[in-house]
Amino acid sequence: MVEIRPQPGPQETFLSTPADIAIYGGGAFGGKTFGLLVEALRHIGNPNFGAVIFRRTSKQIRQEGGMWDESQWLYRPFGAVPREQMMDWRFPSGAKITFAGMEYEQDRFDWDGSQIPLIGFDQLEHFTRGQFFYMLSRNRSGCGVKPYIRATCNPSPDVWLKSFIGWWIDEQTGYAIEDRSGKIRWFVRQGDEVIWADSREELVGRHHPDDQPLSVTFIRASPEDNKIGQEKDPGYMAKLRAMDRVERERLERGNWNIRPAAGLYFQRSEIEVVDTAPAIGKAVRFWDLAATEERPGTDPDWTVGLKLRRTPIGLYYVEHIARMRERANTVKTSIKNLAKQDNANGEAVPIRLSQDPGQAGKSQIADLVAFLAGFDIKGMAETGDKVTRAGPASAQCEAGNLKVVKGPWNDAFFNEIENFPEGHDDQVDALAGAMRALSSVSEPRIR
Repeated sequence: MVEIRPQPGPQETFLSTPADIAIYGGGAFGGKTFGLLVEALRHIGNPNFGAVIFRRTSKQIRQEGGMWDESQWLYRPFGAVPREQMMDWRFPSGAKITFAGMEYEQDRFDWDGSQIPLIGFDQLEHFTRGQFFYMLSRNRSGCGVKPYIRATCNPSPDVWLKSFIGWWIDEQTGYAIEDRSGKIRWFVRQGDEVIWADSREELVGRHHPDDQPLSVTFIRASPEDNKIGQEKDPGYMAKLRAMDRVERERLERGNWNIRPAAGLYFQRSEIEVVDTAPAIGKAVRFWDLAATEERPGTDPDWTVGLKLRRTPIGLYYVEHIARMRERANTVKTSIKNLAKQDNANGEAVPIRLSQDPGQAGKSQIADLVAFLAGFDIKGMAETGDKVTRAGPASAQCEAGNLKVVKGPWNDAFFNEIENFPEGHDDQVDALAGAMRALSSVSEPRIR
């Protein structure tokens, strides 16, 4: 006989609440998705039972280590048979658990006419308000199981979900109110308005009799709750704490208010200014290339070449920054001159260049590679948004691992990074690119 037990604490509360709608959320790595997958097993002995668990895209379901992978070891011991193309599981009784994406707003209409006793949303903050409330109308049952909704989420300050669970969240701090976690409230929806009360009786009789109140609870999750996960991956907490302070507040501490703002990513007080950098470790010169030269009345991006060194003990030194707003030929000459200076002392310093997507970006890099023949030079495609790319550099800054060599360019650098993500961000992009490049360049060779 297969037996699966929830972990004591929030996961157990999530799997035992009688609420019509239970939302399990907060920090990452709290065992939330596992709880959702386990909940779907509750009624697999009922031949007419069916559950559908949604992610915003089907790709997220199939990604490495995602829901489909996790369901393999969880559902097979119960005799379930997977149908990978359909993304569903059939159990010996006839019960079925289906995974589905709902990428576009209109995809909710694909479920017209459905009766789904259990609807699950993994990472509900990614779904729209319209998708969620529309699917409430599909949460029906003809199998004897009282229909209900279960969902997981991570904090996000600018989504409808934050308002929906607002009673459980401290408005000032953005953190979940601990003594409200797991408490049940009731609501009815009239038009677009959601009306709340502390009991069903408060709502019954005050509104149209067809508006049957639904019960809701929010259960706070935190990485510390997942003891089993920490045993399996003891280094995960260190990875969470290595993120920038915005993502750490959100995913480690469950802060619903935190959002990117000036001063949250880089602070001058956390960066030591030194006279020189040690002549050890690996160095790289990374160029963030701008497309436009400066003209009167304009404020275009800068072309930035940032030289960064990483020592064997994991300290990063910004050794030099060049900034310019010039035409393409002048930029090419400047890159070549700095390459000669960087390599003048016998150390081979690689050159890495930001590469825009598309043919124009490829052509620009090919031209520069040909112009700088004899140097170790490559283009690096940009992936992710600027804030995400800056995350590792921000984390190293907060840890005290980022240092700056004294130079006339210091003030412009500090002013820009402290204002990030507002204003110009070319030096931040160059710092992030250099840090990423250092993870792939080989050990230095002495000429």
